[in-house]
Amino acid sequence: MLQIRKSDSRGRAEHGWLSSRHTFSFGHYHDPRHMGFGPLRVINEDRVQPSEGFGTHGHRDMEIVSYVLSGALEHKDSIGTGSVLRYGDVQRMSAGSGVSHSEFNHSAEEPVHFLQIWLLPEQNGIAPSYEEKHFDAAAKRGQLRLIASPRAEAGSLLIHQDARIFATILEPGQQLEHPLAAGRGAYVQVARGRLTVNGVQLAQGDALQISDEAGVTLSDGADAEVLLFDLPL
Repeated sequence: MLQIRKSDSRGRAEHGWLSSRHTFSFGHYHDPRHMGFGPLRVINEDRVQPSEGFGTHGHRDMEIVSYVLSGALEHKDSIGTGSVLRYGDVQRMSAGSGVSHSEFNHSAEEPVHFLQIWLLPEQNGIAPSYEEKHFDAAAKRGQLRLIASPRAEAGSLLIHQDARIFATILEPGQQLEHPLAAGRGAYVQVARGRLTVNGVQLAQGDALQISDEAGVTLSDGADAEVLLFDLPL
């Protein structure tokens, strides 16, 4: 089964300093049709104005992944981590038993654009932890690069859930296949560009929810950068 989520149907939050699009219910946006998919609970596409950001706030029992598309995202947390993330950098924070953090645009001149992703963990109350890695464009071009997995496979980030996140940059003439095991589904989020997924044409900001299918086929990419989630259902 294929369920399309068009970019302009997402929830919206406009706060001046922040422009955000919510794939699933989040904050003041609530839609019982879009509460998550498997353990995938949040995909927010955030654009933060220069020198602005999210002040210190708390999380618990959530796997939080940030995927930077442009600009510089500054992170600080209560477990002593501080860093600035740029394009190609991916961050994982396991909130576990509780952590406080802040996220700011490190630049005083340019906006920062990133995807913030939340997944429910397999186990609550684990010790909070943080990790970041860089995945350059060459590692994603024409292939599905694993960026997060439950055993940190293939140099990916460790997440505490039986889910795998892949990133790809797909160009014209390229086609990728990803099989789905029984009891698993996929969620494909287009970060930029356009492509065809299982025969469905998608553009920037669009997504496709896939269940009861043998696999995922990505093709006809045009400047496409895409995240593919392989998830238990």
